[in-house]
Amino acid sequence: MLNILVTNDDGINAPGIAALVEIAKEFGQVTVVAPDSPQSGQGHAITLKNPLRLKEVNVFKDTKSYQCDGTPADCVKLAKYVIFKNKTIDLCLSGINHGSNASINIIYSGTMSAAMEASIDGIPSIGFSLDDFAFNADFTAAKHYARIIIKQYIEHLDSANTLLNVNFPNLSQELIKGIKVCEQGDGRWEENFQEGVDPYGGKYYWLTGKFHLNKTNTKSDIEALKDGYVSIVPSWHNLTDRQMLDKYNYLEIG
Repeated sequence: MLNILVTNDDGINAPGIAALVEIAKEFGQVTVVAPDSPQSGQGHAITLKNPLRLKEVNVFKDTKSYQCDGTPADCVKLAKYVIFKNKTIDLCLSGINHGSNASINIIYSGTMSAAMEASIDGIPSIGFSLDDFAFNADFTAAKHYARIIIKQYIEHLDSANTLLNVNFPNLSQELIKGIKVCEQGDGRWEENFQEGVDPYGGKYYWLTGKFHLNKTNTKSDIEALKDGYVSIVPSWHNLTDRQMLDKYNYLEIG
């Protein structure tokens, strides 16, 4: 039986992780290690200057669960080196995130950073996200397609520490056209700060923004979601721009 780690960045009490635990239990022995509060946008942050607290909780029926006061990446580290100290984690599932992590959002996402942290340690990992930020989002279709993806993924597991970024469109199951394996969309956030004054007279700045697609790519995750497909982007943590290696040869010495 597979040992499956489930984590997220929306917190252990988020509906999205409950949906993922429900599906994951069909495929193995599930252990949950997740933040005790929302950690969206934390990216791959880890805690260095403060001690971490790990507490066993009774959140999911018949499922060993722990909440951590650290980041999503902290949760995965604690899972591997504390909870699973003498055992192997065969699969890490992160999410289901409330909100899309397509395109450049993978960089900021705590959901995907948790999955990436696991993959760095050689654990096959999948991050799941639904393109709906509402707390009461409907995960019915997401659960249906997550089940299909996890089943196929497990059947084709090999020694490669693969990482998948999966995003579900905010559509009912009948309206989703299928699944597409895609490239990461080329986009960025056009950001702005709303300025205000707190009750004590001090200024504050609140980050807002609008997502901008730099160029259209019919093979991108953004286009797949827009066209009504579940998108899957095989991802990696090596950020080398290999196409540019030769261009910068002029900087070499010796």
